[in-house]
Amino acid sequence: MTTTAVQDTRRLLAWLGAGLLAGGMPVHEVEEDVQEAATALGHESIEVAASPTGLWVALTSGDAATFEAVDGGVRLDQLAEVTAVHTALTSGLLDPADALARLAVLRQHPHRYPAYGLPLGLFLIGTGVALVLAPAWSSVVFAALLSQVVAGLMMLSGRTLLVGTLMPFLAAFASAFAAFGAAEVGLVDAPLWTLVPPIAVLLPGALIVTGLTELSAGSMVAGTSRLAYGATQLLLATLGVGAAVAALGVPLSRITGERPDELGLWAPLLGLLFIAAGISLLESVPPSLVPALLVTIVATVIAQELGRATGQGAWLGAFLGACAASLVATLVEFVRPRVPRVVAFLPSFWLLVPGSLGLVSVAQIESSPAAGVVAAAEVLVIVVAIALGVIVGAGLARPLRDVARRLNPVRRRVARQLAERASRRPRRPRGQEGPTQ
Repeated sequence: MTTTAVQDTRRLLAWLGAGLLAGGMPVHEVEEDVQEAATALGHESIEVAASPTGLWVALTSGDAATFEAVDGGVRLDQLAEVTAVHTALTSGLLDPADALARLAVLRQHPHRYPAYGLPLGLFLIGTGVALVLAPAWSSVVFAALLSQVVAGLMMLSGRTLLVGTLMPFLAAFASAFAAFGAAEVGLVDAPLWTLVPPIAVLLPGALIVTGLTELSAGSMVAGTSRLAYGATQLLLATLGVGAAVAALGVPLSRITGERPDELGLWAPLLGLLFIAAGISLLESVPPSLVPALLVTIVATVIAQELGRATGQGAWLGAFLGACAASLVATLVEFVRPRVPRVVAFLPSFWLLVPGSLGLVSVAQIESSPAAGVVAAAEVLVIVVAIALGVIVGAGLARPLRDVARRLNPVRRRVARQLAERASRRPRRPRGQEGPTQ
């Protein structure tokens, strides 16, 4: 290979890995996917080392290496594009130059719902989480209203560095101030649970579980850094709740873990529909993929509830739910090759992780240290169970993924269509910014 071809190959693999990292995938899975793509390109002795903020790629040991930084996340539709490029590359149906051109313009893909995706998506997610987490009419109305405040803060965070840095604190302060203020005049019951749904999308539960998954898989640096960052985000949110309590002079007796439950069994089911639709709007997911996301979400919740019904505790439900999310996402990819496994899995993963429970538990420490510590310990057990479930589910799903790659003709046809579509796209001049900038 010429020097230019070698550089382009390293750049392609680095951009591919950076796109997967930006989508929130664990580093050990990213390294496996990059190595698989490199093998398909004829480089079996590749060296790759990933972290949550970037990765290094060398085609052989001792060779020159390329580093690609990750600057912010990508939406689910952009992550689907990255996984589609990976599928076409590993199937041998996409030219490396065309793959490089597609990844070069990844960040330029416009949002499918630019005008209303963020506010309406947060509205549906907030009300959906309220129907699942705090099923009471007052909590649902509160989540619907406050979700728009959070939407405004998220828009402002993209323009102001200070707001972006303090986003968990500011959102938690606004939600807690409104919840405890409404509780003082009798408009809201259980304010500690009511304040959570509007800010659920900002809580770092998925980040913490991903960190534990990476630690369990041996990625010590990545797992430790994610846990530290997630704990910091959770602490900022807790400080926001504490600041609102102090500003209002709320009695400590109001900070209780009592959970509202006024609505029937229909509320969580409707909440799941709202959450799936909200994630699709927020993450620019095409409407044709929404049923696949909903199938995975429903299967995850059913497995979770079956585990809880055994009476063994919430940890078993969390473990079974995580296993089901991995397995069903793989089956969905087998049946619908246009739906990448990771895109079907992540919404269920976000629904599983108890970031909201962590915030409630830590906030309870302010009023009742003993009860708060016990609740926090229970949440820790659930988080560990989810991490183990993700690992076990991924291990059980690996044979299914191999079978899908070898035997599914639809998958190969889709990869061929993606390759043909990529060949018709204009290439971006070499040297311009890549997918993480």
